[in-house]
Amino acid sequence: MDIVFYILAGAGVGLAVGLTGVGGGSLMTPLLLMFGFPPHIAIGTDLIYAAITKGTGVFTHHRQKTIEWPIVRRLLLGCVPASLLSIVLLSHFFTNPEDYRNLLVSMLGTMLILTSVVLIFRPWLLRHRDLETNDSFVVRHRNGLTTLAGIFLGVAVTLSSVGAGAFGTAILMMLYPRLTGVRIVGTDLAYAVPLTFIAGMGHWQLGNIDWQLLGALLIGSIPAIQIGTRIARKLPNRVLQSTLAAILMAIGLKYTFF
Repeated sequence: MDIVFYILAGAGVGLAVGLTGVGGGSLMTPLLLMFGFPPHIAIGTDLIYAAITKGTGVFTHHRQKTIEWPIVRRLLLGCVPASLLSIVLLSHFFTNPEDYRNLLVSMLGTMLILTSVVLIFRPWLLRHRDLETNDSFVVRHRNGLTTLAGIFLGVAVTLSSVGAGAFGTAILMMLYPRLTGVRIVGTDLAYAVPLTFIAGMGHWQLGNIDWQLLGALLIGSIPAIQIGTRIARKLPNRVLQSTLAAILMAIGLKYTFF
């Protein structure tokens, strides 16, 4: 009966992802914590879940030539070493998962709050993303800032499983305002898959993956994402994302301050 329950939970998250376009990490990890899974299992399992569910999207965007691979390489230059270093530090300074439980929960809460803020201000970012000039600080230092953003995302995603989706796209919108929406999404997916996979494999080495749970979540999620995507075309996306932002803010505050 637990497997059926997890399949239904995966379907619920998949439907929400399809409806809102927000990555499953900000939804799945808090849900697994509510089910009673310890933070290290919830985060580790969700990272592999994210790598698999995002992988199909990368294939589609690659075929459509909507991925900016030079940007992907700059992001990976920062996020891959940062992710690997985070795993090494966890294994070196902590003897068991309970010792770094508070670190994971605090990072999760912080990233949920940041994701919520991004969703709230996303319309503002879209309206003002074309205001930069060619001699602005962002333009002159864009390559370095992209790698620095990758370092931050590498640490944050590895320790919380949240950030590669909505937060990653917000960073790309600010650093590369000339990119079209579909190229931002494609580029974000293209770096997020190797990042979440590498971070997930690191958590696997730490013993933080529940493979049976992962299988059940995928069985429910993959078809539900497709259904949600089709339904989303008929619903007001702004209302959906605002509701989700409020939920994530509440959950984030809970894990950060309570």
